Amino acid sequence: MNRRVKAAPYLFLTPAIVLFTLFLALPVCYTFYLSMRRVKVSGLGLGKGSRQEIFVGLDNLAAAATDGELWAGWLRVLGYGALVLVVMLGLALLFALLLDSAHVRLARFSRIAIFLPYAVPGVAATLLWGFLYLPSLSPLRALLDVDFLGATTITYSMANVAVWGGVGFNMLVLYTNLRAIPRELYEAARIDGATETQIALRVKIPILVPAIILTTVFSVIATIQVFTEPTTLRPLTNTISSTWSPLMKVYRDAFVTGDLYSAAATSIVIAAVSLVLSFGFLRVVRGRAFGEES
Repeated sequence: MNRRVKAAPYLFLTPAIVLFTLFLALPVCYTFYLSMRRVKVSGLGLGKGSRQEIFVGLDNLAAAATDGELWAGWLRVLGYGALVLVVMLGLALLFALLLDSAHVRLARFSRIAIFLPYAVPGVAATLLWGFLYLPSLSPLRALLDVDFLGATTITYSMANVAVWGGVGFNMLVLYTNLRAIPRELYEAARIDGATETQIALRVKIPILVPAIILTTVFSVIATIQVFTEPTTLRPLTNTISSTWSPLMKVYRDAFVTGDLYSAAATSIVIAAVSLVLSFGFLRVVRGRAFGEES
């Protein structure tokens, strides 16, 4: 009986462990393996044995880390991310506070309306906005004399798609945390003469800091991995290159030029940058959010 009790947790964990191994651990290990290999071509590369896979160590990783195209993509993503994070998380916090207000009306309808864009698949949402951006189809051009797919505006157009789709999810996370706050805190603040705005700024937001940090980390990771918006809008304009974002460069190297080894090395560099940014951000803010020392 004791052996069965001890084995029970492992039996419940087995499906998760198998899925984790098959779809995460093994692909990561294979990516590391590919990043340390390269095809060596002998002669004209036409005869038998003229193409051989050889071990190159960290050469591919060094080339990926110093690739100018990759770092140019990082700079574009940095500007894109600055827009998306500030606007998306700001709107999510504002909507969550408004929905949690004591005088809000149609709260259920508003929650669904704000969250609904998140349920639209990313490709479908980008295509929808892409047609709205096209000069020949867009009703917006009649109101605004702006080329939404131009070189100076394309980043804003893509950021708009990400904000439209991401505000609802982050709002729901923050709103759920707000609903978990004891109502007695609000009543005590009102007895002390605090207005709804003062309650939001001095009671709700400080309590929400851990949730805000959580949504920020998720949003940073999603921004680093931006792929759907530029790839879907690329056929509609010539202002988006095939290496506009780091993941687009991985896709081009792997499936257009056929260089799986460089693509694998670039993927590892992207993962390393994501880890550094995410854990660096958490290290900076964990004292404020979780009461831990840096």
